[in-house]
Amino acid sequence: MSAPPHSASGLGHVFQEISRRGEVSARALTRSLGLKSSTLESKLRQLHSKGLITFQDGRQQVALNPHFGYVVGIDMGASHLHFALADFRGEILSDASQKIRPEDGPRKLIVQIKDGIRRLAEGQAERGRFQGLAIGVPSPVHPVTGLVSFANNLPGWTNIDLRREVAQAFRIPVRIENDANAAALGEHWRGVARGTDSFVFIALGTGIGSGVFLHGKLFAGRTGSAGELFRLHVEWPRWQEDFGDTGYFESYASGLGIAAAGRELKTAPGTANAEGLSEERDARFVFESFRRGDPQARAVLEKIFTILGVGIANLVSVLDPDLIVLGGGVAKGAPEFMLARVEKVVRTIHPDPPPIRLSALEDRAQTYGAIYAALEAASEAIVRRLG
Repeated sequence: MSAPPHSASGLGHVFQEISRRGEVSARALTRSLGLKSSTLESKLRQLHSKGLITFQDGRQQVALNPHFGYVVGIDMGASHLHFALADFRGEILSDASQKIRPEDGPRKLIVQIKDGIRRLAEGQAERGRFQGLAIGVPSPVHPVTGLVSFANNLPGWTNIDLRREVAQAFRIPVRIENDANAAALGEHWRGVARGTDSFVFIALGTGIGSGVFLHGKLFAGRTGSAGELFRLHVEWPRWQEDFGDTGYFESYASGLGIAAAGRELKTAPGTANAEGLSEERDARFVFESFRRGDPQARAVLEKIFTILGVGIANLVSVLDPDLIVLGGGVAKGAPEFMLARVEKVVRTIHPDPPPIRLSALEDRAQTYGAIYAALEAASEAIVRRLG
């Protein structure tokens, strides 16, 4: 976790370093902070008296106190909300999921978010104070204003100040992150990208996006739109066509695109009742047909995963990352088939491509990223108070 810079001898700076590491030896802290052992011991006693840290192994190790308080991370999708309550070290203690109605607009959905937070936080007094909250949203988040700029799968979500709405309701530090950026945070913290400083997480859900991690940090871009793949084109002759809010790439390489392609198939045996799923923009009926050996479903997925591979190859050309991670709900539909096709396409275009891996966290990457962002927001507030 990061925080504003402070004097290396300040209490806030010592807590910042412990918070960044989660758990660390006193000897390593002495080296990294450049403090005398006696000075560090005094600072650690103060942090311990405030309930912020615990001692382990005869005071040789220090760690964040998981009981200091709790945070809430929320994964907000185009069809669902997933709430997770975690202790101060990020271990999930309870969670809940809810369906949403995108057509109801921002007002009703914000009320639903607040109500969901309250229900999850009820009866948590024994866990300490509510310390921080973060929400991963399917939209760019402006790096200066913090506004939810444009959620193309959520009608009415243009320049919405979700952070202010939630912060006023709960009086805690709040962070709003793009959902794919949140997933990249989660994968870097708890997933296959641990220890990898430059990678791209590609989120394949109802829509498509990506979180770009460069030199150990998220790269948001000028307007928060870095990694918004939904507008990416891979057919230059169609550059003047209007793909609406969906964009070219998302109309193919997403759950939306797979469901749309599936609706064009002749109904295969056993799929006659899949119409409801397709109307809900759900790609499951295509994957179910694929798993039953339907050649039409296989052809649809092969085409879409080929398009996905070309888009990923373009990302590799521009960013040359150390790793590509594929995650999200669509990545669970036919993971091995998807990975094999994407790898073949990328290897054909690039002689020395980076490894391509499936997410270790699957559809929970965004939730873990939101928890991490909530812990980071809480820690930064604590550092300011200690400073």
